[in-house]
Amino acid sequence: MKPRRNPPRRPALRGLPALWLGLLLLLFPSGVALAQGREADLVLRGEVRRPDHQTFRELPFRVPAGVDRLRVELSHDGGATKTVLDLGVRDPTRFRGWSGGARTGFEIGESGATPGYLPGPLPPGRWRVVLGIPNVRPDAVARYTVRIWFRRPGTGPDPAFERPVREAAGWYRGDLHLHTGHSDGRCPSVTGQPAPCPAFLTFEAARAAGLDFIALSEHNTTSQAGALAELSTHFDDLLVLPAREVTTFEGHANVYGTWAPLDFRLGKGDAAGLARLLDAAEGEGALVAPNHPGLPSGEVCMGCGWSATTDWSRIPALEVVSGGVPALGMDGAFSGLALWNRLLDQGRRVTGIAGSDTHDPTRTDPMSPQVGRPATVVFARSLGVPDILAGIRSGRVFLDLSGNRAARLDYVARTRDGRSAAMGGELSLAPGEVLDVTVTAAGAGEGARLRAVGGIGAIDMPLPPGGEVRLEGLAAPDKASWFRFEVVGPGGARRLIGNPVYVRLKPPGA
Repeated sequence: MKPRRNPPRRPALRGLPALWLGLLLLLFPSGVALAQGREADLVLRGEVRRPDHQTFRELPFRVPAGVDRLRVELSHDGGATKTVLDLGVRDPTRFRGWSGGARTGFEIGESGATPGYLPGPLPPGRWRVVLGIPNVRPDAVARYTVRIWFRRPGTGPDPAFERPVREAAGWYRGDLHLHTGHSDGRCPSVTGQPAPCPAFLTFEAARAAGLDFIALSEHNTTSQAGALAELSTHFDDLLVLPAREVTTFEGHANVYGTWAPLDFRLGKGDAAGLARLLDAAEGEGALVAPNHPGLPSGEVCMGCGWSATTDWSRIPALEVVSGGVPALGMDGAFSGLALWNRLLDQGRRVTGIAGSDTHDPTRTDPMSPQVGRPATVVFARSLGVPDILAGIRSGRVFLDLSGNRAARLDYVARTRDGRSAAMGGELSLAPGEVLDVTVTAAGAGEGARLRAVGGIGAIDMPLPPGGEVRLEGLAAPDKASWFRFEVVGPGGARRLIGNPVYVRLKPPGA
């Protein structure tokens, strides 16, 4: 990973106008940033003149049934004559928000909204864009355009999440399992009393840990969406994945990539309910990953272990390491590693991921979960929600249990005729064909060893100082299989865990 480039700290913004301007520039950097290439569903046009000075104008429009997200963008050509248009909106029964002249647009969804606007259901019927007109010069004429977009559930990923925090391709480090006071996160208040933990403390801990992305996966709720929309304008080098932890009686699972409503009320043995949940999540372009599947379930941790009847062909990722109970060991008997290996042996292609399951980001004792430990490190085309999720699905992912932000694990397998596959990729091999594998492991620490897992044979060797190992002439597995590599410390505890390279055997003579 390239060294983290932290922008210089901005001076404190003085007064609400400066704050509004900062939010505007982040949410709508071009002033027209919400279009994302899709034509507006409605376009309203008009003009204002001097008689409109210091008046209000309502622009009615109709929201159809079934809409779960509304996006509005205002533009006008009166800037040169100092015309000012303020912006707000009303739904059929109540006022839903106001941003004055500080923004050129806003979004309202069932779970979250642009700061200054109220989230919640979008009732169908007659809505009104409210324009305040604080200034029009005597001879001025300003023409305005209001564009409106509607989004319906199950129509794919929300375009609101498309703009990346960083455009470059590279390795990005994140924590995929965090809790705040929006569910059961608790930490000391300013007077030392136990209290629901505010989300900004998790953001601060994430930046201190050198993370690039986080997921506040609250239990069954998405109330955190509003807080994240506001905090993200300040922590603007940190990507926040829409997430929640669906908590059922037969296991917990994180859903990444949507704020859309999902029914978590699955009873014991409710395989049909789980299928409906997966249908709804997939319709939103979301990724579902069971959490801490190896934990026992009972009064200490109700429903924590994964026992649901599951169509694993529909599960793209699995939390194989969790930092939630350090005393049990992140990679010990209660981890998800054994289940992961069994699924891989069955021919499933499931990306191993990790999360700290931190509920109190202020604790630093070694027996408490720590933000960013373990971390999931993803190779992605950009630091944006769709690309991080695509990177996880691709399997070019490793897990860092060490907390060393400089850690790196990657490998490429090559055939003698020039074909290759990196982590997450597949090689088609003839029986008896041999492989050469190059493994790169950086920041693994003193005394580290490289260990192979899966069908490539027994490999357990010291890592050289440079961290690069060339393994030549390895025999292909004798059946369709997989292999991956781990880096362990002198005592055998895992420090880095890589995802598989998959092997598909050609029929003899093919």
